[in-house]
Amino acid sequence: MEGRKDVSWLTMILIFANIFIAMLGLALFAVAVWVTVDSYRLYPLTAVTGKDDIFAGSWIAIFTGFAFFCVAVFGILAAARKSRWMMFTYLVLMLIIYVFECASAITAATHRDYLVGNSNLLKKQMLQYYADDSDAGALVTNTWNRVMLEVGCCGTDGPLDWVTYTSAFRLKYGNTQPWPLNCCKRLSSFQVADQANCNIGYTGAVFTEGCFSHMESVFSRYTWAISWYGFSVLMFVFFVMLLAMLYYTKL
Repeated sequence: MEGRKDVSWLTMILIFANIFIAMLGLALFAVAVWVTVDSYRLYPLTAVTGKDDIFAGSWIAIFTGFAFFCVAVFGILAAARKSRWMMFTYLVLMLIIYVFECASAITAATHRDYLVGNSNLLKKQMLQYYADDSDAGALVTNTWNRVMLEVGCCGTDGPLDWVTYTSAFRLKYGNTQPWPLNCCKRLSSFQVADQANCNIGYTGAVFTEGCFSHMESVFSRYTWAISWYGFSVLMFVFFVMLLAMLYYTKL
């Protein structure tokens, strides 16, 4: 009699826990889609470096988020029917998804540190490809032009990046232009406010802040969405799986 009562309590707990997993799965699916869509449009910078694993992790998370939802619904049915074979199937499927989500979270976390652990990688890429005539150069140039104009920044750490280091931009323009025109402050009409003073580095005419802090912030948000939220989902799923194993032994 007491054993049946234990099974009934476990059934209720598992049903509510899987309802929560289903909601967590849909949320993971949503944030993964948000990262994949790349609303900040910085994917070209990761693609050129060959380190776009944050976005690879987001594609995996799209699959795992929806899979968590589907398997959680199956788990609710398994618990409600008190079916031993259904519960075993639920455990196997949940373990497979768990492994994939671990891969997604770890991939996003480790490659975020590689990409924006410091500014050197993005700076090297900027100096190598900005104003270059290759396809990669076009991608990097367009992305940097948009970011510098939208954010109001110049270079990775500041406008001196263009002067201090050898770059494709310097080789192309020489001393006629110390940094790109998108480093110059604009009027409301988006025309350059004062190109002469911008070229000599007058602080009222040129953006003095670098763009690295913005890029680091964006990639950190992407990582939090995929990795750390993914880890929190995994922690909860782990305990539910332990509970489901106990439930399976009592059926």
